[in-house]
Amino acid sequence: MDLNQAVGENYANPKTCFFHVLFKAAALAFYILSTLFFDSFVIIFVVTVILAALDFWVVKNVSGRILVGLRWWNEIDEKGESLWKFESLDQQSLSRMNKKDSWLFWWTLYISAVAWIILGIFSVIRFEPDYLLITGVCLSLSIANIVGFTKCRKDAKKQIQTFASQTIATRLSSTIQSAFSVV
Repeated sequence: MDLNQAVGENYANPKTCFFHVLFKAAALAFYILSTLFFDSFVIIFVVTVILAALDFWVVKNVSGRILVGLRWWNEIDEKGESLWKFESLDQQSLSRMNKKDSWLFWWTLYISAVAWIILGIFSVIRFEPDYLLITGVCLSLSIANIVGFTKCRKDAKKQIQTFASQTIATRLSSTIQSAFSVV
């Protein structure tokens, strides 16, 4: 988090932030607390995976766009090859993104993946391979979003650098041309 930002600055999108955290917390809380209330592995599996899938969808399609200005998706071309597609806001819009929103987005993305890893380790220690399946599915969804948004952020930075270098080159060449046209 940027220490130079105003102390009183609030989240620009509190509802989006709430739902960004809600589904992550709901999936983790249900998985952790479900053994207290249910004996059925099937119910625990289905509900936890549905909550994790809702989290995946909300992060990928809603909070990623609103909180950090990024969007990604994957397509399969005619040859059967996987193609990653990225979208980001322009440089000015990205620079105006709320720092708290961005901070919350990235930290919760990584913390939830770490939590699923820890829960997976506990499943191995307790010799419960079926619960390892749940943590594996949820971790896969979390990692898919991490990879997608990290690639998207790198692509956005590359686009900004390309735009900046093209702008500098254009201005430099126009300055040189105007200097020689005067002579």
